[in-house]
Amino acid sequence: MHKLVLTAEERASIDVLVDGIVAADETWDPMAAMDRAAEAAPALPRRLRAFLAQARAAESDVTVVSGLPIDPGLPPTPSGWDLAAKSGAGHREEVALLLCGTALGDPFGWESQQDGRIVHDVCPAPGMEASLTSASSAKTLSLHTEDVFHPCRADYVSLLCLRNPDAVGTTVTRVGSLDFPDSLRDTLRESRFRFYPDDSHTGTSHSANTTGDACDPSNGTMGPVLFGPEHSPYLRFDIDFMSGEDEEAAEAVTAAQEMLSKAAGRVALEPGDAVFIDNYQAVHGREPFAARYDGNDRWLKRLNISRDIRRLYAGSTNRSRIIPA
Repeated sequence: MHKLVLTAEERASIDVLVDGIVAADETWDPMAAMDRAAEAAPALPRRLRAFLAQARAAESDVTVVSGLPIDPGLPPTPSGWDLAAKSGAGHREEVALLLCGTALGDPFGWESQQDGRIVHDVCPAPGMEASLTSASSAKTLSLHTEDVFHPCRADYVSLLCLRNPDAVGTTVTRVGSLDFPDSLRDTLRESRFRFYPDDSHTGTSHSANTTGDACDPSNGTMGPVLFGPEHSPYLRFDIDFMSGEDEEAAEAVTAAQEMLSKAAGRVALEPGDAVFIDNYQAVHGREPFAARYDGNDRWLKRLNISRDIRRLYAGSTNRSRIIPA
């Protein structure tokens, strides 16, 4: 893990940039904020810009920036992303994340996730405690590639911590830390695996099927688990939303899951910490916790980032940063 701790002076300079972007519109316009963040990103502290540029060039698998400004008057944690969207809570923090994100690539969102928002809220929601989404709490979120089913999934998944009083851990396994047996590696490199949309996506063409089963074969996409460079491969994995197409492939999924789980580390984010996870070189998850719904639960902001936005436009009819899934 590569980490940078911002100084008080650096944090103050970021605060000034955030102030300017938030004050630019009388009403909050997330798309305009994203564009202004891209324009303002070159004014970020030089040490931070250099750190993020080096992380991109070196393909760092897990990168943490600590000390980003968090509003001291932060409102209570919303009980679900939809309430967060309606309340407009955490706009300053969204801008801070966008500023850092645009230094790594191009932020984007999905039409089928959180009503097409660019920056997502990650907070527990009543009734969703055992779901397979970021609104869960009591259930462990298994290690996974974000949006594993889609060929244009993010290069980086970023999470900015606003509140985490129970030190709930984000779990991470780096593919570079694993030594797959040759036979398993060979199987995982073959296109014998089917990947499905996770439960956070609604109304996608991938999720259209006649049975209503999220893992109906008609809505999956085929591909390998390991791909790319022979000695430093990229990874695509989500035990809850994938399957092997034959017995050997299914056994390979089980074996890979066991290896990933045994190698998992954890990052307990504190307010002002932002982690940037390479979605091709690491899988991530989350430890379970007991949500209280008292305004003090864990609350993160999440952003998807592409290193090449043009590959997302290839499947769209326009150049919107909100991509149809």
